[in-house]
Amino acid sequence: MRVWVGLLAFAFAVPAAAEEMALAKGAELRILDKLTGQLTDADVPVGQSVSVGKLTVQMNECRYPASNQTADAEAHLTISDAAVSAPVFTGWMISSSPALSALDHPRYDVWVMRCDVPQLALPEVEPLPDEGEGQPAEGGAADGGATTDAGTGQ
Repeated sequence: MRVWVGLLAFAFAVPAAAEEMALAKGAELRILDKLTGQLTDADVPVGQSVSVGKLTVQMNECRYPASNQTADAEAHLTISDAAVSAPVFTGWMISSSPALSALDHPRYDVWVMRCDVPQLALPEVEPLPDEGEGQPAEGGAADGGATTDAGTGQ
């Protein structure tokens, strides 16, 4: 018993390695109207909102791991329904775990797709050497004529 108490105390005493998060200028959200089946993708800047039907989604903050811009996005949202006086959702949504903190609404679903991050700098890549220059690409006709349709043999 003492061993378990000691391990438990140690686990809570040692802080988890917190990953440094970077702030984004906004996020891409996906909103589903479950009644009509209509999907709406919206880029929402921080401090702005988007309205779909009776739903208004306010983007308060979006952050992502600084070491990996394509990784998990976390967005703090305030979601209001025109038919209800108080917000129907206020909190963080995480793109990789949408069910962890989800909007509970009979008509709409909202997901965070990604944060708007600065353009990724892609590495320089050398083009592949041409194999047999002057020869047609695989599947093409050597004389420049028409090729046959593989599905019909014509």
